[in-house]
Amino acid sequence: MNSKCPNIELNDGHFIPVLGFGTAVPEEFPKSKIKELIKTAIDVGFRHFDSASVYKTEDYVGEVIQSKIADGTVRREDIFLTSKVWCNCLRPELVRSSLEQSLKKFQVDYVNLYLMHFPTALKPGENDFPVDEHGKLIFDTVDLCATWEALEKCKDAGLAKSIGVSNFNRRQLEMILKKPGLKHKPVCNEVECHPYLNQMKLLEFCKSNDIVLVAYGVLGTQRYTGWVDPSSPVLLDEPVLHFMAKKYNQTPALIALRYQIQRGIVALSSTLKEKRVKENIQALEFQLSPEDMKVLDGLNRNLRYVTAQMFEGHPNFPFSDEY
Repeated sequence: MNSKCPNIELNDGHFIPVLGFGTAVPEEFPKSKIKELIKTAIDVGFRHFDSASVYKTEDYVGEVIQSKIADGTVRREDIFLTSKVWCNCLRPELVRSSLEQSLKKFQVDYVNLYLMHFPTALKPGENDFPVDEHGKLIFDTVDLCATWEALEKCKDAGLAKSIGVSNFNRRQLEMILKKPGLKHKPVCNEVECHPYLNQMKLLEFCKSNDIVLVAYGVLGTQRYTGWVDPSSPVLLDEPVLHFMAKKYNQTPALIALRYQIQRGIVALSSTLKEKRVKENIQALEFQLSPEDMKVLDGLNRNLRYVTAQMFEGHPNFPFSDEY
């Protein structure tokens, strides 16, 4: 089946599919199972896959994509592949080798999009989460503008078609945009975004600078151990989403996905169930009325599921600012 997923043009002339498939899975989820989900995703029409070195799923994503290329289901150019440089590799001299490791795992020559995963640098080394003897993360001090220049070099070398950021606030985005000698603007900022955290102000700022907002956690996130408070309210239990699901004959998840797409946001759906993978692609098949979009806007309560508390106290911690 060919993908019918519409694209959004990025500020560098490349295109990104408006609906993507997120490949972060909880630690306890068997990584081999992610392969089944990705196979299903490609079969139902997903072409945009969002990964990262810290997810530890790049080799599985690559394996499935290579098998689907080999059997003629897709070509490499049909697939939009994202990866991210993790916090322990934000020193400029480490960026390219980190990307090259990701390319090796994916078994590809380039990624479509390469992002700085978080603006909070950690001590370089083998450990993704280096800690001191008290179990506290060991922070690093890095000039993010210098890291950005290293990403620009990756783009110029053809290793990444487009480059962007993730979990940056407005101030941090502005710092990159105002960097003397900026060669390539970030094409996107990937952030948590859903009806309980609609990122209205950040979205307006990004749009005014021709930066696409890419949304993760659009369905309220999996309950990732250590990242998400298990007692936080469940987005998909929201009565308004259930009411609209009945009205449009869809699921609450599809309403949440469709909400983002109609705002001009790229939505990354993430699920651990094959049935849901098949359902989520249907977010492309219906429209919400302008009135219902306004009702959904009204659900905002600035609730962040992924609080990234372990980075609090870092000089570049992004979530202390209003947006």
